[in-house]
Amino acid sequence: MKNLIAELLVKLAEKEEASKEQVAQIEALEIVVTALVRKLDPQQHQAITSSIETAMDNAADASDENAVLLRNYIDKLLRHPRV
Repeated sequence: MKNLIAELLVKLAEKEEASKEQVAQIEALEIVVTALVRKLDPQQHQAITSSIETAMDNAADASDENAVLLRNYIDKLLRHPRV
């Protein structure tokens, strides 16, 4: 029984470490994308935003909770990039 608990704790620690790494990767990508978006001229920004919105409309079910979260985050990233 102790071995089982120890094994589960090790697996939990591994998953937590992997989760931290994914969060760091996502935050790094957000910083890079924000920097790129800020360098765009208004016409390029609008064209990219329109392309992304079209892709989202074609790819995701608007009632899907994950799609709504994704759409909200994309909107935040493109329209209100983090400072």
